[in-house]
Amino acid sequence: MAAITNAPPEIATQHLPAVPLTLEGASMLHQMLRVRWTAWKQLAASERAGIAREAADALAEMEREPSGQSAVFSLLGHKGDLILVHFRHSFVELNQVERQLAGLRLWDYLEPTSSYLSVVELGLYESSLKTYGALAERGIAPFSPEWTAGIEEVMARQREAMAPRLFPDMPPHKYLCFYPMDRKRGELKNWYRLPMAERQRQMHEHGLVGRRYAGEVKQIISGSIGFDDWEWGVDLFADDPLVFKRLIYEMRFDEVSADYALFGTFYVGIRCPASELADWLG
Repeated sequence: MAAITNAPPEIATQHLPAVPLTLEGASMLHQMLRVRWTAWKQLAASERAGIAREAADALAEMEREPSGQSAVFSLLGHKGDLILVHFRHSFVELNQVERQLAGLRLWDYLEPTSSYLSVVELGLYESSLKTYGALAERGIAPFSPEWTAGIEEVMARQREAMAPRLFPDMPPHKYLCFYPMDRKRGELKNWYRLPMAERQRQMHEHGLVGRRYAGEVKQIISGSIGFDDWEWGVDLFADDPLVFKRLIYEMRFDEVSADYALFGTFYVGIRCPASELADWLG
């Protein structure tokens, strides 16, 4: 692509990339599981206790894992009995978690109902517009070596500043709400055909709603394009589950959600620490 030096601003904008910059952090895996209660209850009480203790010990180690913690939640409703949430530094480590859990005797009495794979993601719409514009003003052509170096310089600073958000600790809150979502790309409404500045404006307004709930809910957005069936996963953690309803309902009225959001299945769970797993299974 040719350099856009001295081009009028409106022409220069048309030549800028449409894709916003994103920062990626921890790898995430959600495992939704159902207990085979009939088979489980047929075991002797002593055998159930031993199996539960083995699983609780393994999950307790995962709760303390330095490279990213795991947590267990008791699911409400028919979609399963448990949801396990794992943060790790890589997909390789997530696969190790899966294989370690599959080796437990308890796994013979669990069956998956669903799963979700993603990576913690921070979208940089505002930074993208500023960075692309600054590089264009210097006459640097998009995707040239100079452009790539300039982008990486910005990204390196952002990664360092955003490290705690990219690799979060497992929030300690009692309740979890998880759901996947897409942006519409149909014939009449297509998020991906909007100009970047318009997408940035709508996402900024969308974010203002979430910030009003900052003291009540912890939100973690993960990207799943190319990894799972939806484009993003949303995890909400809170000590009052009604906050989930209020936040999501209010967000439905902002422009980006009202016009462009599609939502998948919602899962709501109550935290079950590993130390309480044996009692829960009992």
